[in-house]
Amino acid sequence: MVEFALPANSRVQNGKTHKAPAGAKKVKAFKIYRYDPDSGANPRLDTYEIDLDACGPMVLDALLKIKNEIDSTLTFRRSCREGICGSCAMNIDGANTLACLKPIEDIKGDAKIYPLPHMPVIKDLIPDLTVPYAQLASIKPWMQTQTPPPPDGERLQSPEEREKLDGMWECILCFCCQTSCPSYWWNGDRYLGPAVLLQAARWIHDSRDEMTGERLDALEDPFKLYRCHTIMNCTKTCPKGLNPAKAIGSIKTKLLQRGV
Repeated sequence: MVEFALPANSRVQNGKTHKAPAGAKKVKAFKIYRYDPDSGANPRLDTYEIDLDACGPMVLDALLKIKNEIDSTLTFRRSCREGICGSCAMNIDGANTLACLKPIEDIKGDAKIYPLPHMPVIKDLIPDLTVPYAQLASIKPWMQTQTPPPPDGERLQSPEEREKLDGMWECILCFCCQTSCPSYWWNGDRYLGPAVLLQAARWIHDSRDEMTGERLDALEDPFKLYRCHTIMNCTKTCPKGLNPAKAIGSIKTKLLQRGV
C-alpha cells in the first residue's frame, strides 16, 4: 500500500462534518482533503456521512453525490466513469487508484480521500500535473519515421511484433504510478518517472518506429532513467494492472545490449 505523504510544512485540520440524513441505516463517513491555495487557509479534512443505500457502489459515486447533494464546492476531476480516461486518479484508503474503479465496500472503516501525493494541489483533490505532462512531451510519444510510408497502405507489423506492445499501450496516463514512486518524489524535476518511461518503452519497442537509437540516447542519463531503484510501488498501485517497472527494465536492457 502506498501511504499518502502530506506536502512539506502543511498542517491538516479537522474541518466540517456533514451528517447523514435522519433515518439512514447504512452510513459511511468519507473524510476528504480540502484545500484552496487562494484562500490562504491550511488544508483540512471535511467529513461527509453518506447513506450507502442511496448511493452507487464506487467511490466516484459517493464523490458525485457529495458534490451534487451536499457540498457543491468539492472539487475533483472525473469524466468517463469506466477506468478509461484516468481523470479521477486520487489517493483512496492509502493507495493511489481511480475513484471510478474503487468499490466503497472494499474500504474498511472511514474512507479517507486525498489528492495524488507529492504534487502541488490546485484545489481539493486536483493535483497540478504540469510537470508530468511536460516530461511526457519530452519523450515524443508518437511514431517517428525517416522513410516514407508505403504508397498503398499502412506501416505493417507482424502479430509477434504487435504483441511486444501489450502491457504498455493500455496505459491511460492517470499518473497513479508516477505519484507513488519515492524516486519521483525525491527527484521529480529530473527523473522522468514510471508513467513517462512506460510510454517511452512503448515506442522503443514498436517495430514501426525508426528512431529507437535516438530515443535510447535521450534516456541514457543518470537521472532521467537510472533514478529508478525498482521499488515496485508503481506496479503495485497501477489500476490497470500494468507493470511500469518491467517496462523500465526493458529500456535498461536495450541500452545494455547496445553497449555490448
